[in-house]
Amino acid sequence: MTDKRKYGLGPGPVIVLVDPQMGENIGAAARAMLNFGLTGLRLVRPRDGWPNPKAGAMAAGASSVVDNARVFDSVEDATADCTYVLATTARQRELYLPVYEPEDAMAEVKPRIDSGQTCAILFGGEKSGLNTNDISLCHGILTVPLNPDFSSLNLGQAVLLAAWEWSKVAGKGERFDSRMDAAEVPTQADTDGLINHLFAELEPSGFFFPPEKREVMERNIRTTIKRAGFTRADTQLMRGIVKALARGRGMGRRGES
Repeated sequence: MTDKRKYGLGPGPVIVLVDPQMGENIGAAARAMLNFGLTGLRLVRPRDGWPNPKAGAMAAGASSVVDNARVFDSVEDATADCTYVLATTARQRELYLPVYEPEDAMAEVKPRIDSGQTCAILFGGEKSGLNTNDISLCHGILTVPLNPDFSSLNLGQAVLLAAWEWSKVAGKGERFDSRMDAAEVPTQADTDGLINHLFAELEPSGFFFPPEKREVMERNIRTTIKRAGFTRADTQLMRGIVKALARGRGMGRRGES
């Protein structure tokens, strides 16, 4: 069995691959699963039999997922212990089932997983996907909004999209804080100091012309700077730039005289 403690994993939906053809695609799916904290892999009628060495080779570091995959003869058997099952397909096949995009689908799965239920996500084979009978066994449809002129995903890509959305709703995975989160925010006095400094240097340049438009021009500059979202360091940098430009302008005047 996969040691979930080794990967810091908790419970998640099982991934069921129905009629998968190539071992490489099964391995790619397993790799995508473990990237986002999923380990439960079930296979229904894999075309080339099981185990398949090509799956393990493609899975690379996720070979534990492949090694612990369970094989079934039918979708009914593969999902017999599940209380909630979603079918991944771009076509509804005239079945009256709720349709979810990945984010909404995982929002449906998460509380069920949290309550101890077993949930599954079905993926069809590479050639034709899930058939209508397979979809009729499910509680809903998971579909991805794709380019209508090119809506084909390979099996690994499809599993990765679902696993990524699960990771987000489950709060799993390593998070990286932006340096902006730790940046010091300027006070009103800091920002107003920059704005007033800029106004003072724009005055002798003749920027505020005609005079009757000055109030509107100042207001537009002020709102632009406020909207920019500067850090305190940005504000200080901008004041340095304004000061340097003003100094350079003064030196230019002395050179002309």
